[in-house]
Amino acid sequence: MLRLLALALSAATARAACKATTLEFMYLQGDAVHAAIEDDIRADLAEIGITVTAKPVDKDTLNADMVAGNYDLVFSETYGAPYDPHSYIKSWATQDEAFYSALPTAGVDRDVLAAKVDPIFADLDDASRQTKWTALLQEIHNEVVALPLYGVRVPSITRRDTLSGYTPGAQPFDYGIHKATYVGSGSKIVKVSPGAQGGLFTTVGRLDPHGYRPNEFFANNFVYESLTSYGPGGAIEPALATSWTETLSATGDTYRFTLRTGVTFHDGEAFNCAAVKLNFDHVFGPPEMKDNHNWYGFVAALKDWSCDGEVFVLNTNAHYYPLLNDLTYIRPLRMLSPAAFVGGAASDPYTQNSCPTSWSFTDVTCAGVTALAGTGPWKLARRETGGVTYTGTDYDASGQDDLVVFEKNANYWGGAIDIDELHLVRYDTAAEVETALKNGDLDAVIGKGILSPTTVKELAADGAYEVQHGEESMVSTIIMNIADKDVRKAVVHAVDKNAIVAGPEMSGFESPRAQLFSRNSPYCDVLLTPAMDYDLAAAKELNCPTDSGSSSTTPTITTTTKKKTKKEDMNGFKYGILFMVLFVIALLSGLAFIVMKEKEGEPIFMDITTKTPLTPTSKVENA
Repeated sequence: MLRLLALALSAATARAACKATTLEFMYLQGDAVHAAIEDDIRADLAEIGITVTAKPVDKDTLNADMVAGNYDLVFSETYGAPYDPHSYIKSWATQDEAFYSALPTAGVDRDVLAAKVDPIFADLDDASRQTKWTALLQEIHNEVVALPLYGVRVPSITRRDTLSGYTPGAQPFDYGIHKATYVGSGSKIVKVSPGAQGGLFTTVGRLDPHGYRPNEFFANNFVYESLTSYGPGGAIEPALATSWTETLSATGDTYRFTLRTGVTFHDGEAFNCAAVKLNFDHVFGPPEMKDNHNWYGFVAALKDWSCDGEVFVLNTNAHYYPLLNDLTYIRPLRMLSPAAFVGGAASDPYTQNSCPTSWSFTDVTCAGVTALAGTGPWKLARRETGGVTYTGTDYDASGQDDLVVFEKNANYWGGAIDIDELHLVRYDTAAEVETALKNGDLDAVIGKGILSPTTVKELAADGAYEVQHGEESMVSTIIMNIADKDVRKAVVHAVDKNAIVAGPEMSGFESPRAQLFSRNSPYCDVLLTPAMDYDLAAAKELNCPTDSGSSSTTPTITTTTKKKTKKEDMNGFKYGILFMVLFVIALLSGLAFIVMKEKEGEPIFMDITTKTPLTPTSKVENA
């Protein structure tokens, strides 16, 4: 018993020697999987004396607090194809992602780091680019600002009795439903619950082609197209351009795009080189607009553009190897009908710019658009909210859509579309989506963040559904806004990602990852060291060192948000109370043991030479 008490006291003392750290863990409210994983991570970090407090927030708060640094830990994901790694790293210097706040906290100059991508962009030799990418990825890895968790694939679940031939797209939000065939009975209307940026679908946003949030990638991809498209395995495929030629040099590249003929916009306007130039003029012409989109390297590389007959000519000011890749991005540049610009084909990029009217600049007036007309396979028919129907550019002020209806583009250049209408339906919970799919109110659930991995796995075993997954291109991570690098390392080694992936939250759905980018991403199929793997002994050594040196003071870590919680203030007090309670228990147990021995005639205190009970006399004699 005394041995057990000694072990307990030893464990309490060891825990008391850990750095007293409290971390605030921010995640998207309503995300059941992230909430469960946060719970697992909280338990893992408690093993090394780190207290975690949960901070579930809505999407807008999440975005704002990530940039402002109002967190210690936050779930994030890399962009995936076709953005990783180059545009994701480049974006860290802009106020858009958690790295923007986390890098300075870690003592890393984000502008210097992002600028290291530029020489790689300009390198004409692929092998040399790989060497430079490997060095940069290793440098980022060494800073230990992100904890990679697992790779991410985009699931799609379709009912076999209504849909056939659906194929996952190569981009995370490329939902190519127009390629599927309707095999149900009655009207060819397909009802879908699409995965949005925040998981469950709530709105398609403004649906203009040259803006950002609250627009949804998948919806803009339905309506608008670019010159090139992103295909399987990263292949750059023709879209509104049928072919192109490249003249490359260190001082700049020239691209000549042969445009597709016979294409019309949804409003009947002809697609031609003048339309392409007009879109480029508005998105990248004014310097303020270029600055607004400088999160990716394509913008800085642009020099000028023009039409040579019906050939679109694009020049860069230096070699930029990802140019064709970057043209496949869903935003901010997709082709809008000239008639949908304020001022029509003669629209002025400075006084009538197509940027959203909520944006504000000094030299540019954002006039918005007059219609939502692209060349894509779907055109917007109507949207409904609270029983009210909206058409064109109108939508409910609440920013919520109950139903969005798209009609097929009967004149689509990419071939005949079998489905007549596509209905996007909003549900409040994942449980409602699952029920609707099973009872036939939905024909498909496409995208991540809707149904749990466990549910997807169950549906895959049911012959009524076809379950597919796109190629892994994203990695789910935790960004750490923590100044102490040893604490960041301790967090990395304390989290058992293998157990998380194998557990009920993920059901073995994905694979654990130890590097920031998927090895499927260009230039990322390299081994970075040391591995960011589970190693509890290493985590304890970092946060609960066994050799405390000459100092007996327990160091205290202040979190990067500079906010002390009640739990943080109480840590030392709790450990002190725990030690005192264990000491009192040990003392009382010892006294009880002595009394028991006295009653049995075997007192504990006996003369060490005669083995007889000590008496006042014997004490004197042996003094």
